[in-house]
Amino acid sequence: MALLFTSTVARADEITVFAAASLKDALDKAVQGFEAETGNTVHLSYAGSSVLARQISQGAPADVFISANTDWMDVLETDGHIAAETRVDLVGNDLVLIAPANAAAPTPVELTDLAGYLAGRRLAMGLVEAVPAGIYGKAALQSLGQWDSVAALVAQTDNVRAALALVALGQTPLGIVYGSDALADARVQVVMRFPADSHPAIRYPAAVIAGKGRDTAHAFLNWLQQDMAIEVFLNYGFTALEGT
Repeated sequence: MALLFTSTVARADEITVFAAASLKDALDKAVQGFEAETGNTVHLSYAGSSVLARQISQGAPADVFISANTDWMDVLETDGHIAAETRVDLVGNDLVLIAPANAAAPTPVELTDLAGYLAGRRLAMGLVEAVPAGIYGKAALQSLGQWDSVAALVAQTDNVRAALALVALGQTPLGIVYGSDALADARVQVVMRFPADSHPAIRYPAAVIAGKGRDTAHAFLNWLQQDMAIEVFLNYGFTALEGT
């Protein structure tokens, strides 16, 4: 019996997944299914995609990376840090403007002049030159002709969940986050969904890190593409990509 026990333990494996902060709730749930099905353990590290990409480029011990936009994955692929043949887009998302749930929402007229509505108060967003949600948010505001007027009022955060928290705690009256983030916190309300054509398409690419030939990393990435896993993401407010 001792030999059988040792064999079972030997088949179990552990991997580390670096993932965009906006994935936390959905990915935590999806990983539970993978671990129950395989007996393997997945260690999850969440942060802004830009932070994680830089850590991976500096040799951080990740096996899989899931980004909130294609740009940071492109950087890692160009520099040879991911196994390019494993790269796949998993899901999409919406971009929304949120306010505290217990506050009066801006009127349609006020939404056309966010700077006037804020009146010197802050708009929470991810870093607009690095964090994907911030990049998308800036693009959307530029498309709507409002960026120049609100730029000086933006409170930039290291990741989108930090922007969500500022609004949820009532520290800022408005914030720009993903639709899945807004669904994850009952303390906020969606006051506007940005038109899909006002910003680049939101996609979450995933890939195995270069040199990580372990079967478990590949198996996990494959598992995330199955219907059961995709359904988890959809239940948490993510969107299906065209053709999936």
